[in-house]
Amino acid sequence: MHKHHRALGLATAPFGTAATGAAEIAKLKPVQPVTLLRPHAAHRAARFFVERFPGRSLYAVKANPSPDLLRVLWDAGVTHYDVASIGEVRLVSETLPAATLCFMHPVKAEEAIAEAYFEHGVRTFSLDTLEELGKIVEATARDGVPASDLNLLVRLRVSSEHAKLSLAAKFGAEPQEVRPLLFAARQAADALGICFHVGSQAMTPAAYAQAMGRVRDAIVEAAVTVDIVDVGGGFPSTYPGMEPPPLEAYFSVIHDAFEKLPISYSAELWCEPGRALCAEYASVLVRVEKRRSDELYINDGAYGALFDAAHIGWRFPVELVRAESSDIRAMPFSFYGPTCDDLDHMTGPFELPGDVAAGDYIEVGMLGAYGCAMRTGFNGFGSEWRVIVEDEPMASLYGEVTREAARSNVVKL
Repeated sequence: MHKHHRALGLATAPFGTAATGAAEIAKLKPVQPVTLLRPHAAHRAARFFVERFPGRSLYAVKANPSPDLLRVLWDAGVTHYDVASIGEVRLVSETLPAATLCFMHPVKAEEAIAEAYFEHGVRTFSLDTLEELGKIVEATARDGVPASDLNLLVRLRVSSEHAKLSLAAKFGAEPQEVRPLLFAARQAADALGICFHVGSQAMTPAAYAQAMGRVRDAIVEAAVTVDIVDVGGGFPSTYPGMEPPPLEAYFSVIHDAFEKLPISYSAELWCEPGRALCAEYASVLVRVEKRRSDELYINDGAYGALFDAAHIGWRFPVELVRAESSDIRAMPFSFYGPTCDDLDHMTGPFELPGDVAAGDYIEVGMLGAYGCAMRTGFNGFGSEWRVIVEDEPMASLYGEVTREAARSNVVKL
């Protein structure tokens, strides 16, 4: 059994073992992909939001539900968590018993609502229809008496035109539905809120300015007192070809718009960052198994941490990790993953030195958001080797870390 595990590359550095970075791990010649964890990067991102966002930050658990990450964020001061399923409710409740959970999926089973309310202390729920409001009221009633401690947030449909991934189609009340929905929710709520989501990876603060205009219109038309305004997620991270403005610019636009809303004097401002808190938390070290012209066959892919790279064409930063330096000019490559499926293809392009070859290792960065969460065991591939590393992530929006502008995209062992 010991030899079997060593052959898979699982015995040399168990989870919790700290390493300087990818180069140190590559020296061990792992056969399986290795997830490199950077708790310090997630902690820094969380502190950034806790200290600089002009309101309360709820971590969107769906981005990465790792219990270890949840504890890192808690230690950094994140006390509220956006959960989207009863599974996430149970996970966070077990991992962080003192955390405040907010059930922000607009469509929920009555059984999930009841368990969340009665067994896990959830008091905040989002909704976008009168039918969902009825479910929440009924599921949280006790002996026919409606709950009197609900925070109900009505989700508006807003544009995703400024985001790389749209979230405008599935959820959100239409303009003609908002007035009666806000009025009805006001009657059932202890605290009434309005929420929205501008889409994932919003590339300009204007996305939030436009959405806050919708919030203002809704409040004026419904003539209700609003206690919570939740601007949702969408805060960006840096990827190749995607270099957004500083996060402070987003915070400033949101704060200015919030201050101008006709809301309760004690109203709270919330946000739900997911990607922005955890993208830098993890990267994956993969091995090149074969090269065919400008195509590299690697040991992770569409059914592993590179789901977004395959299915929505997301480009992640990459670096070649090997002993020999290279003076060969970089060129664009695409990747094939390890499964037998043609869909296991990541077109990129991923820029790497032109002499990359079988046996080389590549670090694929910024996979802490969604990459680790989307893994499957399809075709028998997968790896549980996780190592904490101490170096910095490939990209950062947090200002405290800058990479040398002239740094080569080859990391020497």
